[in-house]
Amino acid sequence: MAQYRSHTPDTLSYMESYLYTFHLTEDIFLEFHTSKATSAQANRQDREPRDLMADQRAKEVRYRIFANRRRLADQERV
Repeated sequence: MAQYRSHTPDTLSYMESYLYTFHLTEDIFLEFHTSKATSAQANRQDREPRDLMADQRAKEVRYRIFANRRRLADQERV
């Protein structure tokens, strides 16, 4: 309602009652409020799988490089 282009006394009354009701019941949001510690833990848990995947990819690349070098060395010996 606040985005209406113009307001009547009725719409202003509605908005005031909605605001009043919101302030009466806003404490329900505290149940779902996250602390800084909770947010930090969630961020760490999000990063862990990404870091593990990056480590795995790096190992695969190193293995491929090693395998390629070994293959090239075998070809040179032949």
